[in-house]
Amino acid sequence: MEGIEIQEYRVGALKDVALFKTNGYIDTNTSPELQKHLGQTMEDGISQFVIDMGGVQYVSSAGWGVFVGEIRGLQEKGGDLKITQMSSEVYEVFEMLEFNRILKSYDTIEEAIEDFDFSRNLNALLASGVDVQESDSNVTITRPPERTEPSIDSAPAFAESMANEKPPIVHHKKRPQHTPQVDEPNLPLNEKIKKIVLENPILGVWGIKRMLYSPRFGYNKIGLYKLYKILKRMSLDTKAKRFRYFRSR
Repeated sequence: MEGIEIQEYRVGALKDVALFKTNGYIDTNTSPELQKHLGQTMEDGISQFVIDMGGVQYVSSAGWGVFVGEIRGLQEKGGDLKITQMSSEVYEVFEMLEFNRILKSYDTIEEAIEDFDFSRNLNALLASGVDVQESDSNVTITRPPERTEPSIDSAPAFAESMANEKPPIVHHKKRPQHTPQVDEPNLPLNEKIKKIVLENPILGVWGIKRMLYSPRFGYNKIGLYKLYKILKRMSLDTKAKRFRYFRSR
């Protein structure tokens, strides 16, 4: 594998966000250098990072481990780490290994920086007790309406309206029909995956893999990357797609 090149900048409204523009490969050989840069910047008091990966061709598990290993410490300090401009190949692995559940990603550097700036201002405004509403053009700040108690004079009218209100109609569900037992261990792989998704549509790729390798499904052993390819072919490669499939049945 080739090396890595890192250029660091200070960005954001307060110049307190570190932008790392990275080029090359992030693997076992180069990830220590990336981790060293992160550590040195954090020692300078910076806890907000944007990692521009537009020039990165490959990220190994060791590379992802650097980001995942630092994210908790940054968040405890009120910071965060956001990744931008991943190539389609890098993003495919990023999503397949479900790092999108831990790390935030953005299409552009500007979006990530603006998210830092807006979040900082939003937290300050919320602490002051005001209501913040964001639109495409501006941010509207309004005071919450004061709470008003119902007057005593309105009590009889309210009681009369409640007395005239019709009781709700309750619909009773029919008891489910008994379905014949299916020989799940001998089902085709696609059918096993469908059953797992229908029972738990929010399971990730790792969860589906673990379910397949269980006594119920005959210890069906399959590699993570191969499983992702099958899910993609079945149009079930994201949780949103799996949930839509669940809702359609």
